[in-house]
Amino acid sequence: MGIFQGFLDQPEVELIGVEAGGKGLDTGKHASRMLTDRAAAGIAQGYKTMFLQDSDGQMLDTHSISAGLDYVGISPILADLGEKGRVRFEAATDDEVLAALQLTMKTEGIIPALESAHAFAQAIKEAPTMSREQAIIINMSGRGDKDIFTIAHAFNDPSWQEFIIRRADEYQRR
Repeated sequence: MGIFQGFLDQPEVELIGVEAGGKGLDTGKHASRMLTDRAAAGIAQGYKTMFLQDSDGQMLDTHSISAGLDYVGISPILADLGEKGRVRFEAATDDEVLAALQLTMKTEGIIPALESAHAFAQAIKEAPTMSREQAIIINMSGRGDKDIFTIAHAFNDPSWQEFIIRRADEYQRR
């Protein structure tokens, strides 16, 4: 729910949830529950919500660069708000997330968590269509330093790889 809670009673504020589009919604390698026909209501782990599942109710594999979004279900509250039309859902692919992350690091000097980078990706997509009077608020719910190994691996940064090897060697010599 995050930042949505403060705007639920303000219908003039559009709430947009950005799901994990992974490798693309058409690939089956994603974690998008609200935008695909692979999700259905189900009960698991003690709660009822929308889960990615097959016709027998077996949970499907998911994929996201973000560990926090790589899950088969969605918050029951968010699912309800989506079904009621209060929250519009979109999806950002891993590639879009990495591009948004890189842009945010270069232009803002911050490293958002990969979960939050999904929101940045959607904001970057939608900003050009908006008027100057409109505003975007992004809930940056976490720091990317906790994702730094995933991020470095995704960017295939040789200097980072050399740093990790050097640090590992230092730890082995202790």
